[in-house]
Amino acid sequence: MFFQHIYDKSLAQASYFIGCQKAGVAAVIDAKRDVDTYLEIAKANNMKITHILETHIHADFLAGSRELAELTGADMYLSDEGGSGWEYEFPHVGLKDGDKIKVGNLTIDVLHTPGHTPESISFLLTDNPAINKPVMLFTGDFVFVGDIGRPDLLEKAAGMKGTQDIGAQQMYQSIKKFDALPDFIQVWPGHGAGSACGKALGSVPSTTVGYEKLRNWAFQYGQDEKGFVKYLLEDQPEPPKYFAMMKKLNKVDRPLLTEVPKLKKLSAEELKANMAKGMKLLDARVKTDFAAGFIPGSINIQGNNSFATWAGWFLKYEEPFMLLADEGQLDDLTRKLMRIGLDKIEGYVPSTSTWTEAGGTLQKANVISLEETKRLIQNNGVQVVDLRGASEFKAGHIAKAENIFVGTLPENLDKISKDKKVIIHCQSGDRATIGYSILAKNGYTNVLNFSGSINEWVNAGEPVVS
Repeated sequence: MFFQHIYDKSLAQASYFIGCQKAGVAAVIDAKRDVDTYLEIAKANNMKITHILETHIHADFLAGSRELAELTGADMYLSDEGGSGWEYEFPHVGLKDGDKIKVGNLTIDVLHTPGHTPESISFLLTDNPAINKPVMLFTGDFVFVGDIGRPDLLEKAAGMKGTQDIGAQQMYQSIKKFDALPDFIQVWPGHGAGSACGKALGSVPSTTVGYEKLRNWAFQYGQDEKGFVKYLLEDQPEPPKYFAMMKKLNKVDRPLLTEVPKLKKLSAEELKANMAKGMKLLDARVKTDFAAGFIPGSINIQGNNSFATWAGWFLKYEEPFMLLADEGQLDDLTRKLMRIGLDKIEGYVPSTSTWTEAGGTLQKANVISLEETKRLIQNNGVQVVDLRGASEFKAGHIAKAENIFVGTLPENLDKISKDKKVIIHCQSGDRATIGYSILAKNGYTNVLNFSGSINEWVNAGEPVVS
């Protein structure tokens, strides 16, 4: 058996390439959308991709199953569980609990494991030439390392009222299936630490059934279903806004993108014209460079592993947008954006000089130190806004601070004072810079960015309340 774990750090998302070397055939599970990765693996190992599988209708990334099928001719094997409303709306081989898939000498058994979503399935792999017992379980968003999939996304992200309690109860039943499996089976989940699909995911890539039975919180509740449901639903992180669109696009017949696009370099005139008509410009530079001088109206989302997630909060799928990024970043950033279906990139500019050489002026951010932050707070008369998530704020915050999660800031501008100074902060400064750029774009000139944020505050021994 050939096996390769492919991990996208930007979305903390795992996909898998599994092959039968004797037959020269392979399967891909939960493919990301820039599928050249899998084509290169197949070519390097003299294998043909014949099977494409998904564990469920994903909410956090746009699956590349259809792109991969288009390029390889492989069949897609997708869940037909979940009932009405959970059907994939394009041709595929439907899977039900108990079905078997043969990939050369490998056998994949299908387990229906609802909870995260009603149609969720897991894949139990047997490497027949080696042993007649299952050796690997691909769980998708069912069981993670140290955690399990959240059942509240359908309600919170997609607006499907009344689904989270049902999902939590289904998850309680599903983990009993997992609990009945042999301890030696390796578990390969769909996500790792940093994913919004759970609240306490481990950072190691895999685990075993036995280890999770011992250490995963979900297996410690015994017969206490109410306690299990309560803990599962409480303190989950805010689901990114783009999750609702992913649920839709992963179900329907959509346009395919089989290659990573090459971006057009914009002239100064094109940049100015697009800005004048309200087109959004994402500035992917590091936050210190942005603070030192930025194009008015641009939004700073640093081109790191969180780039796509934050872009998904602030961009609309039907609207074109632009990038400000070094040319060496373009392939990486384009891949990150296409993985969540943000394809309407009008073009890019490599630096702010495109703006200034055409007569435009730059703005500078008002960044303040810890000492200045303390002085302003002690003198009162300032509004302190904590841009972290609700659970982070609850765990400990500056006294009298107000909590407005940065992802919802554009919808909560009325809560930001225009009459007095406003100090914004987050955990380490990245989200505060996003927030600062959004407020500046909306005409706020009284905002001060405490970029050191809670980390610097706590490390200096300053008090927090919870």
